[in-house]
Amino acid sequence: MNRPTGRIRAALLAAGRGLVLSFASIVGSVTLFVLTVLAIAFIPLGIGLVTTPYTLTAVRKHANRRRLLAATWSDVRIPVPYRPLPEDVRSGFTGQVERTTLMLKDPATWRDIRWLLVDMTAGYAVVTLAAALMIYPVEGLVLAVGLWRVFTDDRYWYAFVPVDSQATALAAAAVGVMFFAAGVALSERLLRAHFLLARSVLAPTHEQELALRVDRLTETRHEAVDTAASELRRIERDLHDGAQARLVAMGMNLGTIEALIEKDPAQAKQLLAMARASSAEALTELRDLVRGIHPPVLAERGLGDAVRALALRMPIPSEVEVDLGGRAEAPVESAAYFAVSETLTNAAKHSGADRIWVDLHHADGMLRISVTDNGRGGAVAGGGSGLSGIERRLGTFDGIMAVSSPAGGPTMVTMEIPCELS
Repeated sequence: MNRPTGRIRAALLAAGRGLVLSFASIVGSVTLFVLTVLAIAFIPLGIGLVTTPYTLTAVRKHANRRRLLAATWSDVRIPVPYRPLPEDVRSGFTGQVERTTLMLKDPATWRDIRWLLVDMTAGYAVVTLAAALMIYPVEGLVLAVGLWRVFTDDRYWYAFVPVDSQATALAAAAVGVMFFAAGVALSERLLRAHFLLARSVLAPTHEQELALRVDRLTETRHEAVDTAASELRRIERDLHDGAQARLVAMGMNLGTIEALIEKDPAQAKQLLAMARASSAEALTELRDLVRGIHPPVLAERGLGDAVRALALRMPIPSEVEVDLGGRAEAPVESAAYFAVSETLTNAAKHSGADRIWVDLHHADGMLRISVTDNGRGGAVAGGGSGLSGIERRLGTFDGIMAVSSPAGGPTMVTMEIPCELS
């Protein structure tokens, strides 16, 4: 693809995305802002205590969707700064009061509401301009090929050109070409400017971000300790119930063989076969146990090849794209590997997809991973789902995860871990 054609296609893509975002801004943000204001206003009447948590949850999903698009469309990272709700929030009216109070005390909630205002005004104007610069020139060309004749009785204005003849219609087409050239130069930048505007409102201040990171790292450190202890108990249980039991049984068989080898060679031969089978099964269990702790292919070949090996074992056809210029530290690779493994497992079990795409790349000090399937959608992070475990695993390394899974699909799980490659 030559460079001018590539620029035009990129600008057209940015214009299409701008058109989608303009609808999301004017419809989604306006609707959610009105509902949020009404819900909060009705809190003194008691109605708002029921509606506010649901409304604010919808606002957060809307904002998270924009964060995901910012990262995937313009490589603009917008932090997710929400305070986690305690898992033991009670049900019923008292629980609704507690949930409403916690959400309204979260500074991120008020940033979201402020962003809705910005998104429906300045954000809408920016993405509409990105789309209009590529769409409006079509009208100039249509006027030039004959549409101007419809307006002979009443002068028609195209931008600043009064169209009432073929000559003025050609002038309108020339102006349209200028708009098109401006669109090629500016549409991508305007789309990025929209996301940067969103980040300026949604992102916490530097002090708030540091405080959030300290709280998050403290929480994930405790979770990592608990996870490590749980993993150690699992390994001990698997060893005790599996390989250790087989080795003990094999030792007993060998003792019996020693006593029977002269008296009953045939029986001793059968017991030897059983001992050989037990040793093979014990070895297989030990290999599976070690693979669950740290896959050999990950240690030997790195994250890219380890994920490719995962994809080959999937029951669903999976494509893997890897663009890594080196290797991350072993703990980061391990966390990323098991996060991808869990995501792929969830997709295979619950998505109903017949195709999965995995993309791994490193840029700007971030290991970025996306797992996309063409299934039925409806996946959500948190709430005790399998994805919440991935969030905790990534949080140990100050990583984040975003999920986009509208009803009907597709589902995209995007993960980021700050790290450097060597």
